[in-house]
Amino acid sequence: MRTNSGLWRLLIVVLASTILLPGSAGAAEIRVMLSGGFAAAYLALVPEFERTTGHTVSTVRGGSTGTTPNSIPSRLQRGESVDVVVMNANALDGLVKEGRIAAGTHVDLGRTHLALAVRAGSPKPDIGSVDTFKRAMRSAKSIVYASNGRSYLFTELFPRLGIADELEGKGLMVEGPADAVGTAVARGDAEIGLHIMSELLPVPGIAVVGPLPDEIDRIAPLGRRAVFSAGIVAGAKEPDAGSALIKFLASPAAAPVITKSGLEPLAR
Repeated sequence: MRTNSGLWRLLIVVLASTILLPGSAGAAEIRVMLSGGFAAAYLALVPEFERTTGHTVSTVRGGSTGTTPNSIPSRLQRGESVDVVVMNANALDGLVKEGRIAAGTHVDLGRTHLALAVRAGSPKPDIGSVDTFKRAMRSAKSIVYASNGRSYLFTELFPRLGIADELEGKGLMVEGPADAVGTAVARGDAEIGLHIMSELLPVPGIAVVGPLPDEIDRIAPLGRRAVFSAGIVAGAKEPDAGSALIKFLASPAAAPVITKSGLEPLAR
């Protein structure tokens, strides 16, 4: 494992020095707005980018959607100074249409999966098939999910599985930061948490049982809602350095870190 980690670190260093450095004009401060889904991979990769390029990266966190003051759309609407956004691809596509993200600059970085988690030490339900997943949902006393996931779970997934009415009274919806669902499970507020894997894995005190069965994705595909992308903000002060950061995050050398965070890399 140490040897593999060292090899990947070397690959990242080589990639940064041979591809990124020539494309950037001197050291720059890159301002980034980051949503939770790609945060674990991003936070692991950025220090190496800074070390090998000389650029510095300042980051603020916010949701991909919504009207709360800290959401990325709200921050952009207020005119906060930013160069790069890393967020849900579906929401980013909307910002491209609005002209807030420079056309042609957005890049898909990783795809997540809906996963199930329980409190650490609790029995892990069998979700290896659609039938066992349905049984796990029916037997659960309570299920916690994020507010932005309700429309998918209760208007698409559960109705298609024929269990929506049975589960309606068990649901506990939470709002807040990316770790809200996992934190609720860790506290014992709910027996089961359903949320995207990349936002469950970093939460202490829980056990991620695994992603939902592939057949469920085929029944109700998440599409762009499951993808996280990056783009250059229109009017960015550091578009070249920002582009170098996006290229680094999308590089094949970054793929192992992205995979470890619970995402499927989309680099080509």
